[in-house]
Order: sequence, then C-alpha cells, then structure tokens
Amino acid sequence: MVVAAPASGSGKTTVATGLIGALRRAGHRVAPFKVGPDYIDPGYHGLAAGRPGRNLDPVLVGAERVVPLYRHGANSCDLAVVEGVMGLFDGRIDENQAAPIAEGSTAQVAGLLGAPVILVVDARGHSQSLAALLHGFATFDSGIRLGGVILNRVGSERHEEVLRAACDRVGLPVLGSLPRMTELEVPSRHLGLIPAVEHGPAATAAVEAMTDLVATHVDLPAIAGLAHTTVTGPAWDPATAIQAAAESLSERDAVGVGLGPVIAMGGGPAFTFGYAEHRELLVAAGARVVVFDPMRDELPAGTAGLVLPGGFPEEHAAELAANTRLLAQVGEGARAGLPVHAECAGLLYLTRSLDGHPMAGVVDAAAEFGPRLTLGYRDAVALTDSTLWRAGERVRGHEFHRTRLVSSGADTPAWGWHAAGARIREGALIHRVHASYLHTHPAGNPQAASRFVAAAAYYAQTRAAVRHP
Repeated sequence: MVVAAPASGSGKTTVATGLIGALRRAGHRVAPFKVGPDYIDPGYHGLAAGRPGRNLDPVLVGAERVVPLYRHGANSCDLAVVEGVMGLFDGRIDENQAAPIAEGSTAQVAGLLGAPVILVVDARGHSQSLAALLHGFATFDSGIRLGGVILNRVGSERHEEVLRAACDRVGLPVLGSLPRMTELEVPSRHLGLIPAVEHGPAATAAVEAMTDLVATHVDLPAIAGLAHTTVTGPAWDPATAIQAAAESLSERDAVGVGLGPVIAMGGGPAFTFGYAEHRELLVAAGARVVVFDPMRDELPAGTAGLVLPGGFPEEHAAELAANTRLLAQVGEGARAGLPVHAECAGLLYLTRSLDGHPMAGVVDAAAEFGPRLTLGYRDAVALTDSTLWRAGERVRGHEFHRTRLVSSGADTPAWGWHAAGARIREGALIHRVHASYLHTHPAGNPQAASRFVAAAAYYAQTRAAVRHP
C-alpha cells in the first residue's frame, strides 16, 4: 500500500511509520519504502520494521528499476508500506514534461506498482468541504486507485462525525481517525527531521508512540485487506547488476578485481545519508565493507577505499575535528592515492575547515553553513575520468544541503550541469578522490561501484607490493 497526502506536512511519516510498526506487531513481515531521495524517513521506517528502509525514486534510478528494486526490498515480506513524497501528484518540475503524472511523484510510483493509495488528510480546518478535496484526488487520474482515507489531527468526536460524512459522500472509506497529539512531534532542523541514528533512544520511543497511536485508531485488518496486489517481475539483484557492469569495464578498470579489498564506510551520527543498495553493490563487487564512526574511530585495518556518505557533519563539526588521528589518516591516505568517494557530508569532511573547525584538508576550500537551502534533481555530466565515472557519462543526482564552499581553490571540478541558464561546475577531483555535493543512487549506476572496488583492489595490491618488494 502507498501512504500519500494532499500536501506536505499532513502527517505521512507519522502514519506510515506507525502503520509499519503496528502491522509488524500484529505479526506481519513488513517491507518499508520511501518515494524519492529522502534519507531521513527510512531511518524511522527501519526502526519500525526491523529491516532497512529503502527508497523508490524513478528520477534517480529510472522507472524501469522501480519494480525490481521493490521486489528486492520486499523479499520474504508479506506486506509493504510505501510512504509518498510531498503531495500525491507532486514530483520533479519540468515544463517540457508531456506525461500527465509528474516524474518522481508518489502517483507515478503507485502506478508502477499497481498499489492502492491511502490518503492521509490533515483534518485541521476541514469540514464538509473535505468531500470536494477528496473528489478531486479520486478523479484526477483514473490510473490511481484511492483505497481509503486516514483522518489525522482530528479535533473532537463531532469533528470526526462531520469528516466521516464528507468521506461517505464521495464513497471513500475512513480507515482511521487520529486525534491531535503534539507529544508525537519528532524534533526537526534545517533539512527536516533529526535522523533516527542521531535521535537515539528518543527515536525508538517516538516510533513506539507512533505504533501505539496507529494500532489504537486505525483499522489494521481493513488496511491489510487493501494490500492484495502482488507485484510481479524479476527482483533487482546486486550480484547480477555488478556482473553486467563488470562486463563493460575497461582493462584498466578491471585490474585487481576479486582481491576482496577493505572499503571503509563512514557511519555514526554525522554520516547517516546512504542507500542500502550501495553497500550491497560494493559487497557484490568483492569488497569487504566495514562501517566506522568518524567522530571516534580510526580507519579500519587494511582500508583500501573510503566512502564518506551524506549526513549532518555541521551538527558534529567539533567532535569530528577532535578526532585528529582520523583526519590525518584520511589526508595522508588521499595524498597517497587511496580511492575516496565523498558525497555532500563527505565533501565537507574533506575540506580545510567546516564552520571554523579543522577538517582533513584534502579539498582546497573552506565550508560554512549558508543562508539558503540548495535542493533539487540535477542532470549532471562527469567532466573528467575518476575512480567512479568516465568523462562524458551522464547521471541523475540530487542536491540537498544548506552549507556552501568558500575560498575554493583550483581543484578539478567533478560535475557539470545547467541550472537557471548558467553552467554549474561542482565538486572536486584530487588524486583518486571524488568529492561532490551531488547524491547519486548506486542502483542506477552500478558501474561506479564496480570501478570503485576495482580501484580499491588495485590500491591494496600496489601498497602490498611496496611493503613487500
């Protein structure tokens, strides 16, 4: 089932997370998904489900991969809950788009899966006119099937009676009615909710409270009965994706493949933005992935490649700066040819400083918290060869940050794209370091993971040769 809403802020995350937890508590094996590039909501979904939350994003991976990725993530489960993004029909804004459904929208994903949609309505300020709103959403596109409504933030019993009558008028069943409960609010900041990893025990308590709320006020048997659609087709498989990508590798790329290099992947509170498929692809390509916390750990023994994903390093800059041993290891490793893949938070970690706190000094720039949010999909082209991309390769990525680079030096830019009539050159390539604000989805670009593991294996091989001539 797909949990959608007329607009952002309606309570999708509360309902979806609580629904995942309540269905799991009722004995179901629930697969959690999130439409779009969001990294934060899947963390709460994962706590509720007891398995990784995954993303379904047609823009980043292509519409043809949505069903295979869904099948992969739903393996061994009997129900799946897919939380939508923004409003039901909101997606990538493209003035030249001819399709009636916006690319990347919840409606597009629901259509690809053939799944019923549960509409979460913020009931504050609604009365009889709710019927007109629901009629519009039910009839806007005949390919989208509304299975029912969950009323959220209902003020009183009388208010609920009026809203139920409005739903009856357009023939949509009310699957639940949630009262206003401000104590369920999860703390947020400049990029949305605080990630579950950072929120710690409070996140677990919030998920339990959401689960209790939904279990008490939602008709779970009716919800489970809606989800009768069986999605067919082959499941995405990381080993198959890597095998197909490896066949296209050049002889140079393939040197050292199969040596099982250790790839260190940043984690902990400062590096929480990543896709589950990334680690799966690296492992399928032969790597041994070791997750470590840059706030307190050193590089794992034998590290031959380093992945620094996105996150909130600006919230933990002092702690990151205090781990001087790791900063020195990363700087020395990068200068010695260690392959490094850094996205957004990883880019900031590699700069000279972040909000005045010293960082690894690999990228010739200082980073600071900025006055505005940079957000949106990008159609990017690789400007030169790297350990991940070949010059001229085109990818779709996503930017989501409120930091900026200042005093930037002369490092070779990683990406180019056009925005607002201007040509943007972004990111940095230094030695075997690829650092950028751009987030990409590895399932849409498995050749990048394959190349990176090959580069790490080559690094491990050559370093061993130096140590043991």
